Amino acid sequence: MLRSYLVNGVLAGAMVSIGGAVLLAVENRYLGAVLFCIALLSICYFGFNLYTGKVGFLLGNHTKAALSEAFVGLLGNFLGTLLFGALIAFALPHLREAAVAACEKRLTQLPLQTLLRGFFCGVLMYTAVWIYKEKKTPLGILFCIPVFILAGFEHSIADMFYFALAGLYRFDSAWFLLLVVAGNSLGGLFIPALQAWKGEAHG
Repeated sequence: MLRSYLVNGVLAGAMVSIGGAVLLAVENRYLGAVLFCIALLSICYFGFNLYTGKVGFLLGNHTKAALSEAFVGLLGNFLGTLLFGALIAFALPHLREAAVAACEKRLTQLPLQTLLRGFFCGVLMYTAVWIYKEKKTPLGILFCIPVFILAGFEHSIADMFYFALAGLYRFDSAWFLLLVVAGNSLGGLFIPALQAWKGEAHG
């Protein structure tokens, strides 16, 4: 089972990498934001294991299996972006320059800014996946993903890909990514936590 979680995590990381590559490749940022949706669409339809799509649901289901799936998936996401970042850097070296510029800009953010940008992205990721699961429609994905990209919010797995593509393996890069993971986690848990509190308050 852990192997399945890991492999599905790697595959999710691969799809996010492909989405990130097309975002960097196209000049029109609006088009790139829409095309990036291929990542979460494929992850949801294939049932791959994306940490930012799982963490928000841990409040309602925090069994050992659910926790293992989320956190082993996060490791797989990292490995997938690491591998595909290196492969895409070799296949499309011109994208590496764009990734370096994007990553260096990210590293100028204040830590709290990074955490909050991750938080807002986490809220949108939970919303997108909840709508897909509960309403059986990809509309949440098609709106939430472009919104977080165009707003400038931070998605930890996409950022892992950008740093891998840029080849920036430094302490400040690792610290940045940890802050985004934390922000995504808090944002993903925000809506279900308030819903749970509301239920207790009125139950």
